[in-house]
Amino acid sequence: MENTVGFPQLNARAPEFNAVTTSGQRTLDDYQGKWLILFSHPADFTPVCTTEFIGFAKHFDKFQSMNCELLGLSIDSLFSHLAWMRNIQEKFGVTIPFPIIEDIKMDVARAYGMIHPGAADTQAVRATFFIDPKGVLRAMVYYPMSNGRSIEEFVRLLEAMQTSDANSVATPEGWTPGCKVIVPPPKTAAAAEARAGEGYDTTDWYYSTKSL
Repeated sequence: MENTVGFPQLNARAPEFNAVTTSGQRTLDDYQGKWLILFSHPADFTPVCTTEFIGFAKHFDKFQSMNCELLGLSIDSLFSHLAWMRNIQEKFGVTIPFPIIEDIKMDVARAYGMIHPGAADTQAVRATFFIDPKGVLRAMVYYPMSNGRSIEEFVRLLEAMQTSDANSVATPEGWTPGCKVIVPPPKTAAAAEARAGEGYDTTDWYYSTKSL
């Protein structure tokens, strides 16, 4: 059972962790009251991961303005993380402002389902987890080893989830702030009959939108 990998469940409490990072010890409870984006990478000093870390760093202020913290992870050692952060600053002129978890024993990686069949035993896949201020896992995104993530899409997804939470609405494909949102569909025959007269932009009884 040593190599068993679990998978966290959406809309359930995110797996607990107590980990050493480049900014000291961190636990899930440290992020209570804030959104957290926890993301893993296969290894330090790899080109695709370097571009992603630069992307996260360049969007750090944006995430902060949205009450969201960033936390990286790989199976490499703390000293490797520190050396890589210094290398990125020296070679690319970018300071990494968020902590990186040292996960040599793969405790966090296994709890979050970051080790997949076919991947190297000591590498976490490129996974991203959105955890809300109550510690609930709200979204998971997995990428292949060969392709980098879009940090802009993570900003968009976070904005969409925060908008849904604040307004009890859904968001359509490609939604960005300023676009119309989707009103929850009626749940009774009477409500469906009345929907057309409720002042929304209604295409049919099940599909109505509005501006915020």
